[in-house]
Amino acid sequence: MRRPLALLAAALLTGALAVPASAADGDEGFAIRDPRITESSGLAASRLHPGVYWTHNDSDDGPYLYAVDGATGETVARLTLTGIGTPRDVEAVSIGPGNRIFVGDIGDNLGGTWPYVWIYELPEPKELRDATVRATQYVVTYADGARDAESLVVHPKTGRVYIVDKKEDGGHLYEGPAKLSASGRNVFRPVAPVDLWATDAALSPDGEHLAVRGYFGGIHYAWNGGRLQRKGRLSVPLQGQGESVTYSADGTRLLYGSEGAESPVEARQAPDGGGDGGSGSGKGAGAQDGKNAGGDGPKDGVDAGVLVAAAAVVAVVFGWGRLRRRR
Repeated sequence: MRRPLALLAAALLTGALAVPASAADGDEGFAIRDPRITESSGLAASRLHPGVYWTHNDSDDGPYLYAVDGATGETVARLTLTGIGTPRDVEAVSIGPGNRIFVGDIGDNLGGTWPYVWIYELPEPKELRDATVRATQYVVTYADGARDAESLVVHPKTGRVYIVDKKEDGGHLYEGPAKLSASGRNVFRPVAPVDLWATDAALSPDGEHLAVRGYFGGIHYAWNGGRLQRKGRLSVPLQGQGESVTYSADGTRLLYGSEGAESPVEARQAPDGGGDGGSGSGKGAGAQDGKNAGGDGPKDGVDAGVLVAAAAVVAVVFGWGRLRRRR
């Protein structure tokens, strides 16, 4: 998967500037402790097992899903998927109605040239232990041609599956068929623009809000039946390689994950007061199109000083690259 040069700046800054995850409980943030999870690329809060989060590696790991206890960061179950082919580039996980887990093998390391990608569906186990689970595999194509994508969401009420493609200048929300078919190709069609280079997305538990994150920021939308209405920016933490986002099971928080060994998962209050958290403290509340909720300084996940520092590092990196090319 291609990485933007700006990620180098983020990596240089992360150790000094990233906010450490709280150890209070899963909804307040945690660190993934399992040494097998080094490229956590998707995140989904379990509704069947409160405080547990499902994740997976990006690629080259195998057909595995990991259930992580948000209170300790320890893996409490690893599922091995059968009934599918060899995963290529697994980028997203989401939970739909009836506690069905959907896994998006939708990344394209060739820059959007694969003629099809895959989605896997499986039941969430009632007991958390290592197990082998048979999954259903769906073949996915796009109405307007192959593309790279890292974001998949399942509507919690209708069960319809959506994908957001990944493009530097912004992409689109793609809508799948009303019901996926395991016997033919499932064509996804663009239904709304997304103003972000998206690395993951999440729907609120009530299905009314969509959060989309990128490497350095995020946007939240009113779902509006899939015809999105932009509401404002999200409070996204500065992470070395920000790859994932999920709503907490009660909808009051957004949790953001990153790749890397013992990678942190950091929590922010969800915008629009999802679930029963509308009267929260406001810590990390998302700003509304550049104007923060309290009007007392930047709150878009990275304050002004951090942005200046990041810009300085990026400038040094780009300057060094130009100097080398001139030699």
